[in-house]
Amino acid sequence: MVNVEDAVVAKLKKNGQNFEILVDCELAIKFRRGENVDINDVLAVRNIFKDAKKGEVAPHLFEAFGTENIEEIAAEIIKQGEIQLTAEYKRKLAEQKKKEVIGKIADSAMDPRTKLPIPPKRLELAIEQAHISFDPFKPAEEQMQQVIEKLRPVLPLSFEKRKFEVIIPARHSGACYGILKKYGKILKENWLGSGALQAEIEMPAKMAEGFIDELNKKTHGDVQIDEK
Repeated sequence: MVNVEDAVVAKLKKNGQNFEILVDCELAIKFRRGENVDINDVLAVRNIFKDAKKGEVAPHLFEAFGTENIEEIAAEIIKQGEIQLTAEYKRKLAEQKKKEVIGKIADSAMDPRTKLPIPPKRLELAIEQAHISFDPFKPAEEQMQQVIEKLRPVLPLSFEKRKFEVIIPARHSGACYGILKKYGKILKENWLGSGALQAEIEMPAKMAEGFIDELNKKTHGDVQIDEK
């Protein structure tokens, strides 16, 4: 159980009344996400408040929630209400978002001068140099384009893509389908009468060499690969 001094407020308005509880910020978020967290570890005190800062206990719990069970009411407040976040936790979320965005850029970008992948550490240094901040609540996909635009003045980036048409014999098609999905986006697929798979796939240029190598190894060279 978290100390009251370190707790934050989670609140829910219901039936025109305010209901508040004092919770551990990080554990409350985990509980809300459905992770295996005991509600009693989340609560700083076992009370439902009208105003937690003033210590005013909320009346009419049964009328609002259909129960007076503290754990059940607290669970509803956490899952359906608003959880106050500490500055420290916001920073932690922003750092996690930064790592997620870096990972996505590293997966698809290359240096246009060397045609080589860009290591995540180099991306992180460039992000610091460009003074890029991250929104902890905005999906990584929505932040990527803005981050890329801010990175380009300090770090050249290329997102060149390549397309391939492959024909995989029936005896290898099942095992190789996962390789296609691993490396890129399947634009077209056609299962031939023989059981062979004919597919068109698009991927970041930096991944093409690995894709061709893995497909050849899996099929022992018994595969047709043509660049579109």
